Formats: sequence, structure tokens, C-alpha cells
Amino acid sequence: MSDIQVRAARAEDFPQWRALYRGYADFYRVEQTDEAADRVWSWVRDPEHEVDALVAEDTEGRLVGLAHYRPFARPLSATVGCFLDDLFVAPESRGSGAADLLLAGLREIAAERGWSVVRWITADDNHRARAKYDQVAARTMWITYDMTPTV
Repeated sequence: MSDIQVRAARAEDFPQWRALYRGYADFYRVEQTDEAADRVWSWVRDPEHEVDALVAEDTEGRLVGLAHYRPFARPLSATVGCFLDDLFVAPESRGSGAADLLLAGLREIAAERGWSVVRWITADDNHRARAKYDQVAARTMWITYDMTPTV
């Protein structure tokens, strides 16, 4: 049995959440300003915003992982799915089961809300994460594109 519990993020989690989210940005070599992180946290804390968060907490009360997720419409199937935007486990807690528990928590939320799928993307070279994902989900054939809006 794991010593890690997964739960919804709470207001008092901000400092630890921020440290984890900084680690996530650093992992992907993305510059993340405090202003941007504050905006994401405001989304997480706003019950009217679509973005929500789970955190993984150890028995000492330390946050060791996070997952940001949101619903998304799936017109072709006329369903709603869950999109996992960010999943991160602190390097010192990898292998603890935190990622499994966060993914299981999302699977439960999706089932409770009647969502048809939990979907996410990851970097092609994120081999450790991909090995985990291959254990719990089916890799799709879809290739992702990004197009910059015209200014």
C-alpha cells in the first residue's frame, strides 16, 4: 500500500504546487514567469474555470506530484473527454507510485463525470514517462500540430 494520497488541490498548496510546477516547466525547458504560474493557479482555484488539479501528497504533507486536467468536447463521438495537460512527479519521488495514483485518480474522475476518455500528449523523447503511459493507456496514431494565430 502506498504512503501517497491523491486529492484535489487546496488553496494552502500554492507554495508547494508552485515548486512542482516550476520543476515541470524546467523539465520541458519552458520559461515560466511567476505571473503565468499565478494565472494557472487562479484557474485551478476558480470553480467556474475548466482547469482543475490533483496533487499527490506524502505522509509528511509534502506534495510530490501534480496533474492539471480539464474537460474537452469530442464532437465526432458526441461525448466529453478529460484532457490531462500536465503531469509531473518530483524527481526524488519518481518510482513511488505517485504517477500511477494521479492517473488512477483521473480515471476515477472521468468515470464519475461520464467522460469518455482520458487523453494526453508527451514529448517523444520523454522515455521514462512513455514507459509508464504504455502500461496504463493505449498510444494513438495521432500526430499533433501547432499553428500560430495570425496577429
